[in-house]
Amino acid sequence: MKIRLAFGLSAALLLAGMANAQQASQDQPTGDLVPPTSASDFTAGQLDAVLAGSWRSAPNKARDVYRHPKATLQFFGLQPDQTVIEITPGAGWYSEILAPLLRDNGHYIAAVTDNNAEAKQDVAAMHAKFAADSAEYGKATIATFNPQAPVLGPAGSADMVLTFRNVHNWTMAGTAPAMFKAFYAVLKPGGVLGVVDHRAAAGATLDSVKESGYLPTDYVIKLATDAGFKLDEQSEINANPKDTKDYPKGVWTLPPTLTLGDQDRAKYLAIGESDRMTLRFVKVAANKASPASSSSAATH
Repeated sequence: MKIRLAFGLSAALLLAGMANAQQASQDQPTGDLVPPTSASDFTAGQLDAVLAGSWRSAPNKARDVYRHPKATLQFFGLQPDQTVIEITPGAGWYSEILAPLLRDNGHYIAAVTDNNAEAKQDVAAMHAKFAADSAEYGKATIATFNPQAPVLGPAGSADMVLTFRNVHNWTMAGTAPAMFKAFYAVLKPGGVLGVVDHRAAAGATLDSVKESGYLPTDYVIKLATDAGFKLDEQSEINANPKDTKDYPKGVWTLPPTLTLGDQDRAKYLAIGESDRMTLRFVKVAANKASPASSSSAATH
């Protein structure tokens, strides 16, 4: 795959970014080593080139040390020719990485809700982002869905579904089981579901933490396995042992949100972003009793 990149960053910005990343890396765990790649995987150079892309803002790049996009995408097994659906990408932090990676041989789809005014603004902003740099985002598309009855595309049409820090929102809204069933329906047999979310303390119950933004890992695993998935592997790539998970405003006390503003700001910046579970699930071969067999599909 050939990726056209605009390397217009100044030497000063590159040096500053390297210095910031080096400092932050002293405060954040590096997690598991990246698993070995096959001949058909993205090379390290291709991933590095996209991560350095000029279309990514400096604040977004500064978060790489917390979100570990290179190691995370390699753990999920992202391939150049895949159809990948990212669920609720927000402002497009991962869109800026996934869409350029998949531009030449794959297909990136941003799946977003449009059921309220704020959601409609997000859809408009995503369209504007893709249009502003069409050379990098290529044929990336946007699909909308109803979170109460989600359909994410034609059944069995996607190779991978990814969602980053969204399951806690669906849990609070009561839509998490429906979302996981929709993931199962849209994936091909053998397709991968990749999930990253804020991890609750060991032994915490769902009722005790669900309003805090943190979730028990076993709860998220059950959501997936109840929908028909098999847990393939877990990773500590996005772990942060400094996260004590006991803050006055839940996970939003920590960066990047920093809900308390200047109150104890230095303390929370020193902790960094949340401790996160990173889970890879696989859609097992379909059978007549598949949990998703009754799901209808529609093209968006």
